[in-house]
Parts: sequence; C-alpha cells; structure tokens
Amino acid sequence: MKNFLKNNGLWVLFAAAVIAVALTLLSVFSYTSSPLANAANVLASPFRAAYTAVADWFNDFQKHYQDTTALEEENATLRRKIAEMEAEIRQAREDSAENGRLKELLGLQDRRPDLTGDLQQAMVTEHAVTNWTSSLTINKGTSSGLEVGDCVMDETGALVGIIHEVGTNWATILTLVDTDTSLGAQVFRTGDLGLAQGDFSLMQEGRLRLNLLPADASLLGGDLVITSGLGGFYPQGLVIGSVEKVQMDPSGSDSYAILTPAVNFDQLTEVFVIRSFDPGT
Repeated sequence: MKNFLKNNGLWVLFAAAVIAVALTLLSVFSYTSSPLANAANVLASPFRAAYTAVADWFNDFQKHYQDTTALEEENATLRRKIAEMEAEIRQAREDSAENGRLKELLGLQDRRPDLTGDLQQAMVTEHAVTNWTSSLTINKGTSSGLEVGDCVMDETGALVGIIHEVGTNWATILTLVDTDTSLGAQVFRTGDLGLAQGDFSLMQEGRLRLNLLPADASLLGGDLVITSGLGGFYPQGLVIGSVEKVQMDPSGSDSYAILTPAVNFDQLTEVFVIRSFDPGT
C-alpha cells in the first residue's frame, strides 16, 4: 500500500482534486441551471427585453388609438349637433324675418288697398352692380303677368325700381340708383315736386339725385321723398328715400338734393311687383 501511494500519489491527488471540483460545480448548477440553459438564457435576455418593450409600445399605441378614435367620434357627434342647432337658429331667424315681412305687408294692405290687390311676390335671384347699371333679377316673368315698366316695391311700400326686361319666368329690375331710372317725385313735408334720377357719380355709393326742384324749395336733411304719381305711370306715395343733403348746380341757378334710398338693395331677398293700380289714388 505504501508502495502504491508512493508510486501513484500524485495521480490519486489529481483525481481527488478533479472529483472535488466536479462536485463543487454540480452543487452550484443544481441551484441554478445547466450550463447550456444558462447560456441560452443569457443570449435570449436582450430579445426578451426588446419583445417586452415592443409589446408595451403596441399596447400603449392601441390604447391611444382607441382613445383618439373615441374622441374623434365624440367630436363628430358634437359637430353634427352644433350644425343642427345652427340650422335651427338660421331657420328661426328666417321665419322671424318672414313673419316681419308678412306683418309689414298686412300693414301695407291696410294703408294702401289700391296697391295690394294685384301684387306679384317674387324672390331676388341675382344682384348686379357695375359701372353702368344697378339691377336685380327676380324669378317671375310674363307667365305671372309681369310687364316692362311695372313698379317694384318691398313689403313696407318702399320703391325698389322698375322692371326693365322680362322673360317667361324671370325679369330684370333697374333699381332707383340706376342711371336709366327717372320718375316724378315729391317732398312729403313741403310738397315740392322734382325728378328723381340715377346718377353715374352716385350709383356706386347707392345714392340718387332729386333734380328740377323749385327755386324757393327749402329742403332739410332727412326729408321724406315719395313718388308724385303725376302722369299716371307710377303709383303715388311710394317711398323713394330721404334727403341726405342739398347742393347747388355749378351754374348756381338750380339746386338739387342727394337722396338715400329707403331700400337696401344688397339685402333684398323678396320683392312685390305692382301689376296694376288705381292712378286716381
């Protein structure tokens, strides 16, 4: 035995060391994992972290998308409700305006039965103002009994203009400020007579002139001017407008007045054509 240890002692010691190391490693790995499993986990760890990050991002994105979609749907619903409310408000305003026009027309019927017995209601389809003309187009024509020369007024009895051209279902009205408009006029306060005429220099401003005034006329700013009815071409007493100011001709011999029409032509949507009237009224 002594000879065996003496001759093989180093090998026995080496074998014992190897066994001890193996037992130590086995003890360590028994509490963790096998070397291959550990190596695999080490390699997979970054991928697991990336997968977790991507999954978290996707979940956040999906939640954000759902929240955004829900918000957009809610906004769309609110926009529809607002649009419906705005439409109702516009309709209410239109109804109110229509009621106001009807009340004015009923009042006019009481005041001027000579005019309202043969009126043709029409809607304004076009407003046109150029350097040469100021006109309106309406949706009624010869099929409704309209003729060239018919007077056109609003629901209050204020004069709008004269029909200049007429078709089957349309007509063109020259407004009071058009340069081809000319009709007898009377100052309501003083009774002074004159001629209301369109003027190139005033048309773009929406004004017209009252010419051929008597030499002793004493007009004041704000004086009401109406149609005179002389000659029987146009009804008497339709409101033309009011005196804005009185000026002298360059010659200094005659005066004329600048008139502001009673009608706002740009805002007209509805008019009434006087198809016939009693010239004696």
